[in-house]
Amino acid sequence: MENVMITIVPKQAALVHTKKVLVEDVASVTGRDQKLVSELRRTQLYHFRDDKPQKKVFSTLKLIEVLEKARPGVTVQALGGTSFILEYSPGNAKSGGQWWKAAFVSLAVFFGGAFSIMTFNQDVDVAKIFKLLYKVSGYGEAPFIPILEIGYSIGLPLGIILFFNHFSTLRIDNDPTPLEVQMRTYEKDVNNAIMDNASREGEVEDVG
Repeated sequence: MENVMITIVPKQAALVHTKKVLVEDVASVTGRDQKLVSELRRTQLYHFRDDKPQKKVFSTLKLIEVLEKARPGVTVQALGGTSFILEYSPGNAKSGGQWWKAAFVSLAVFFGGAFSIMTFNQDVDVAKIFKLLYKVSGYGEAPFIPILEIGYSIGLPLGIILFFNHFSTLRIDNDPTPLEVQMRTYEKDVNNAIMDNASREGEVEDVG
């Protein structure tokens, strides 16, 4: 086969629901030879062994290596990032079953937004808001069992734990926490600043 140029554009993140992962699941493939392009799109990239949901990071060079190995004589050029995320979630994405999550989020946003507006108008006087809610609900000043205070005391720390994605050394899932995301962003900014300063001051080292 004569040398043929193929261009790929990997996705930043790809979600699959089957263990067998094809190239077309993670990247767009284009070229003049449409038959070859169709074959390369159906090339297997990876196969998950476990049934549990998981995420893996792949190098774009690995994708190029798989394509060039599958079809010798093909030269692959990649546009975009140097790596991408592959997420495996067992089951069918179109089967539904997520309605309860949408309902829970909708209720949380509705009541959370209402509570935030009320506390803002009362200068963040939560105790006063609780008294007003009890009075409107017909409990008078306060019921025998302080339901709102108990729910608030449980919900506040639980919400913080869920948001920050871990408690002590225990993690809820493998996603990076908001703090880790900010730390990575800070590291990138520091590295960029060091390189910019070196370039401005003419301190970039030559190889050799």
